[in-house]
Amino acid sequence: MDNITIIGMGLIGTSIGLALKQAQLDLNIVGTDRDRGVANRAQRRGAADSIEPNLLTAVRGARLVIIATPVGAIEEIMKIIGPELDDGCVVTDTGTTKVQVLQWAEQHLPSTVSFVGGHPMAGIELSGPDAAQADLFHGANYCILPAQNVPDHAVKTIVSMVETVGAKPYFIDPVEHDSYVAAVSNLPMILSMVLVNVTSGSPSWPEIAKLASTGFRDVSRLASGDPEMSRDICLTNLEHIVHWIDQFIIELYAFRGLVQEGGDRPLTQVFDRAWESRDRWLQNKVTAPSAQQEVALPSTAESMGGLLFGDRAAGRMREMLNWQREDKGKRGGDSS
Repeated sequence: MDNITIIGMGLIGTSIGLALKQAQLDLNIVGTDRDRGVANRAQRRGAADSIEPNLLTAVRGARLVIIATPVGAIEEIMKIIGPELDDGCVVTDTGTTKVQVLQWAEQHLPSTVSFVGGHPMAGIELSGPDAAQADLFHGANYCILPAQNVPDHAVKTIVSMVETVGAKPYFIDPVEHDSYVAAVSNLPMILSMVLVNVTSGSPSWPEIAKLASTGFRDVSRLASGDPEMSRDICLTNLEHIVHWIDQFIIELYAFRGLVQEGGDRPLTQVFDRAWESRDRWLQNKVTAPSAQQEVALPSTAESMGGLLFGDRAAGRMREMLNWQREDKGKRGGDSS
């Protein structure tokens, strides 16, 4: 029986535990959380076989450790657990930003363990174990970002975990990940928060609130996310978030000018473009400008079961596979 430790039994950690237990594998899941009440609620929901309040004790003997805490807590956790991890242990995380987390892993985890960064592109605005769902990750892309020199078995361990919880493994470069996530995840969160603060800060908010309906609820949904987690995201992805805020400000001011001018045709064109772009995304018809060019992708076997790859990561994976083939060919020639 393999021992798995989940550090952080909030929405994501508990959902992973529920999904793994639902798969009925021969696993023993130990849950731990700085809030004992949170950990106990997760266990009552069936996300862990046992709860261990002591972090050091929780990771001893674990073959896989999943850090599912806010990003700001990950570095300290790595510092604490590093000396206690068994040789060969695989460590992953679920943090929203990846460049910083991979740097922390390199600094604080021993060379005898393997770190493979992870980020499930799934979630809801609620937090805590009570909001967790065993099917939270079904059909979602799950970003996988191995640290340098990580052995194949460690990557396959995380791929297996991702597929077990119902998600689709997606390999992507850390810098690409942080920039793209800043655009489609971090920026919407910030805009949602700003909208709520702007409207609720008005002296007329008590009257305005009576008119707020489904549209306001939909756009403001992400403002209900965990404030600590939202803060940590901003602090660990500063450069990319600022870039996308700047881009939004430019676009917003351009739209402000169109509204001020009152031109019918320009306004219609902007709304049409947005409608068409969103519709293509909903229908999974978004293509890159270079989509017509042939791209050599790994075979099904090479991509470990037909995984999805980000552009840069796909190139790196191809290089690694080519090197492995050449190395095997040389060794095969030597032995004959």
